[in-house]
Amino acid sequence: MASREAVRRTVQSVRPILSVDREEARKRVLNLYKAWYRQIPYIVMDYDIPKSVEQCREKLREEFLKHKNVSDIRVIDMLVIKGQMELKESVEIWKQKGHIMRYWKESQEPKPTDFLSKFLSGQH
Repeated sequence: MASREAVRRTVQSVRPILSVDREEARKRVLNLYKAWYRQIPYIVMDYDIPKSVEQCREKLREEFLKHKNVSDIRVIDMLVIKGQMELKESVEIWKQKGHIMRYWKESQEPKPTDFLSKFLSGQH
């Protein structure tokens, strides 16, 4: 019984990382989205990627919508911190072209795994 009480006190006293409430976390996410949105034309130009600015902005939207169901403020703050680090690395050209192009790899169709699918697609 004492351990349950200790766990409950610990859970209640968890300190926020950045945001105090959901509204502040929402503002941080929107600011990060706007910063990425503004930097996309420069990233496309600097890295010379074979994607248009519109395609990159659509991918940005897809990446943000991937986490739309996250409700824990601490998790949201960690995602925002990671997003800020990714943005800084991209803007400062600390990444290579392959790192940027990796974002599109997930949305490609998966390769066939069974024999018939491989045969029909022309693979050996």
